[in-house]
Amino acid sequence: MKDHDRRELDSRYRRTALPPLGALRCFEAAARLESFTRAAQELHLTHGAVSRAVRSIEDALAVELFERRSQRVFLTPAGERLRDAAAAAFDVLAAAVRELREPPRKLAVVLSCEPTLLMRWLIPRLPAFHARHPEIALQLVAGGGPVGFEEIDLAIRRDDFDWGPRVHAQRLFEERVGPVCSARYRAEHLQAQARGARWADTVVRLHSATRPGAWADWSRAARKRQPAGPSQSFEHFYFSLQAAAAGVGVAIGPWQLVRDEVEAGVLVAPMGFLADGSAYHLLSPQPVGAGSAGAKLLAWLREQA
Repeated sequence: MKDHDRRELDSRYRRTALPPLGALRCFEAAARLESFTRAAQELHLTHGAVSRAVRSIEDALAVELFERRSQRVFLTPAGERLRDAAAAAFDVLAAAVRELREPPRKLAVVLSCEPTLLMRWLIPRLPAFHARHPEIALQLVAGGGPVGFEEIDLAIRRDDFDWGPRVHAQRLFEERVGPVCSARYRAEHLQAQARGARWADTVVRLHSATRPGAWADWSRAARKRQPAGPSQSFEHFYFSLQAAAAGVGVAIGPWQLVRDEVEAGVLVAPMGFLADGSAYHLLSPQPVGAGSAGAKLLAWLREQA
């Protein structure tokens, strides 16, 4: 017989030679509480059942585990040794049962993302991420500009500021921008153009405080002059895009932020989209490790772009 087969048989024999688990539970409780009566109360058994269980172990081991004196019990040295072993074994069993009963904990990742990108691009795609990676709990935080990594694991930012040499950046997608408006607004101004007015000079340019240079950046990239018509400003970039969809005027829309509405026909892009020289990146305080939650998120984000 091979050595490993013999060891397996020996191991099985040792397991079958153990006292019954129920009897050991009675002994452990009696040893811990130093009372058969209190052990019986804890285990919802009779005093006699606990006493018989302990006696069965003593008979099987041929040792005295308790000294019984004046209606009290005291552990013998052998009893103390078995008490310690039984307590440790039951602690291990209890811990394993707790782990099996509790649902597995998800890997929590705190991701900061620029607010408009978060609302218009990332959140609508979250169900697909959760379906792909149910083991990762993604906590989203809206934010822009420099990142403090004390409470944030990863961040999505456009490279329109210096994030410093210690930040690790993984490129996600380039920024492509273009004028966008509602289909009805475009049709109305095309009619005006048919009557002799320049379309570009009759539209209302929509600006935002968070991207004040959007029109100028597009004008330089497209090598076209800005429309000379009236303009209206909004507090946030998101509001200017909403106003464009509502038919208020024309906003400069980044492709990723308006793609769903363009594909649905809510917005139209009369002049298409072109790269403005900037890009979005996934930022982290350390390099993203292969196989980590960050690596899975990075791969998924690139797929969505």
